Amino acid sequence: MRNVTYSMGVSLDGYIVGPDGGIDWTVPDAEVFRFWIDEIRKVGVHLLGRRLYETMLYWETADQDPSLDDSMREWAALWKPLPKVVFSTTLSAVQGNARLVSGGLAEEIERLRAEPAEGDIAIGGATLAAEAAASDLIDEYQLMVYPVLVGGGIPFFARHERQVNLELVETRTFDSKVVYLRYRVAR
Repeated sequence: MRNVTYSMGVSLDGYIVGPDGGIDWTVPDAEVFRFWIDEIRKVGVHLLGRRLYETMLYWETADQDPSLDDSMREWAALWKPLPKVVFSTTLSAVQGNARLVSGGLAEEIERLRAEPAEGDIAIGGATLAAEAAASDLIDEYQLMVYPVLVGGGIPFFARHERQVNLELVETRTFDSKVVYLRYRVAR
């Protein structure tokens, strides 16, 4: 069965977006960017909420930007054909290799898990991930922890009163002092 993985950059105080909506502190250096390129190769389908989908739209046409370096071109070449499922009640259409779903996250994940496809099911976006976590659908949490305190914003973890026991699977510290943490849900 395919794993469902929630991974995003996060501040040390637990936020994926700062109080002003900014994410400039999550811009990866070359080493971290290379890590994300290697990680996206393991993904078979990416589930996104509206906000993250709109942020990632850049990569649908990034290959046309002559200022991109080789690693960014490589990322774009991997991201563009990757199947994406966008959950939104406000969008009427999506672009690229994406399809729009207006509800039924649990049903969609179960359908994707049952498919004979390869690669993880990645979830991006805190709101969507919170819904998946509340239904106990996340198998792994992957945090790229940036050495910054942003003081508020959108939290990586939903604020609800349910304990989830985790097993540490992998850690890595990058030269930039960014720390990667990978946890598997203990079942």
